[in-house]
Amino acid sequence: MENTYYFEKAPIAKAVAHFSLPMMLGMSVSVIYTILNAYFIGLLHDSVMMTAITLTIPVLAVLMALGNLIGVGAGTFISRLLGEKKLQQIKEVSSFSFYASIALGIIAMLVGLFATNSITSGLGASAAAFDYTKQYILVMIIGAPFIILNFSLEQLVRAEGSAIVSMVGMFISVGINLILDPIFIFACHWGVPGVAIATLIGNIGAVLYYSWHIVRKSEYLTFSIKYFKIKKSVVFEVLKIGIPIALMSALMGLTALVFNNFAASYGDAAVASYGISQRILQFPELIIMGLCEGVVPLIAYNFTANKQRMKSTITFTTLTVAIIAAIFAILVFLTGDHLVGIFTADAQLIELGSYVIKVIFLSLFVTGFTFLIIGIFQATGQGKAAMIMSLTQGLIMIPVLFIMSSIAGFHGIIWSIFIGDFLTFIIGISVLYVLRNKLTVNIEELQLD
Repeated sequence: MENTYYFEKAPIAKAVAHFSLPMMLGMSVSVIYTILNAYFIGLLHDSVMMTAITLTIPVLAVLMALGNLIGVGAGTFISRLLGEKKLQQIKEVSSFSFYASIALGIIAMLVGLFATNSITSGLGASAAAFDYTKQYILVMIIGAPFIILNFSLEQLVRAEGSAIVSMVGMFISVGINLILDPIFIFACHWGVPGVAIATLIGNIGAVLYYSWHIVRKSEYLTFSIKYFKIKKSVVFEVLKIGIPIALMSALMGLTALVFNNFAASYGDAAVASYGISQRILQFPELIIMGLCEGVVPLIAYNFTANKQRMKSTITFTTLTVAIIAAIFAILVFLTGDHLVGIFTADAQLIELGSYVIKVIFLSLFVTGFTFLIIGIFQATGQGKAAMIMSLTQGLIMIPVLFIMSSIAGFHGIIWSIFIGDFLTFIIGISVLYVLRNKLTVNIEELQLD
């Protein structure tokens, strides 16, 4: 079996590449998609529409978090069960995850339909942007079951070792979106709702593809109702990892909101320089995140099957993260002003942006290792450790921002990004050190928290 070969026998570098490259490619494509989405709306030269699609980003983030609530927890559990050859349990977990994702989607849809106006106002939509923003949100809410199911199923197919299938599903979603965007925006003149409908149909396309794979191709996963059981042990294993991951997404959104408010107090140039730097950082950050998320099934499988192979995987991935971060950091330090110049011709903004981007890119080293540490906690079922990291990564930036802003003003705000990321990394390493014996004992002796 090809999947088992990569889990058990392939050279470490080859196994990591098999699991991570598709994830890295998929995430890279998603960045291009978000840029082009904004590009198509930008061609209409309507700043209100552009504002509306920007304001609605948190809605998709929440639906993604709900999908990961089930998908990440179930996925890592399935990989551990696969390492133990508990195939019957895998079928029960995958069936539970499928129906739980649909149920969660229906609940989100019903709640969202009752609270659409409140959500739109809460996102900060002005009177001019209110209707556009509401239209986008309504499409997302109606499609919530499919969007949540897409993110959940993507995690499940990766968990069984089908990394290529995971990547193809991402490509299908993005491809459908990119084809339909210009049709709905320019040919049908649907504007913002057209962008939302294209996004929803892209998600539905990915769900259909993942479902086809699971029904027709998968040896381990199933949707069969006969395997659907609400067992306390299964629900616990899924949610103890899923809840921290969903919480992390929510808290990081809160931190971003607080940071933007701090930066805004120093004027538009400060916000713009940070925004440009974040866009540039997004590409290498998602590549590293794709690497670290990609190896989670490999680590999870060997956590229960082969501890030495698990350690070798972690060591190799750590070295790869360091190399990728170093390459991108060197590029930024040599060409920072030119990179910022791609986005603006304003000399003052280029000067400020090149300073900001160099400080922010220092964080790439520590955030890369933090992603890996979080992935290790997910893979090995360490619910308490995952929760600690969720709270730390989500909340530590806020007090750092207040302290650094009062000490060094705008420079303090920018450096708070690196300081917050560094403190999160130190806490992660400390928790990993405390759990070192728990993560390396034989499976017979293991007591999961």
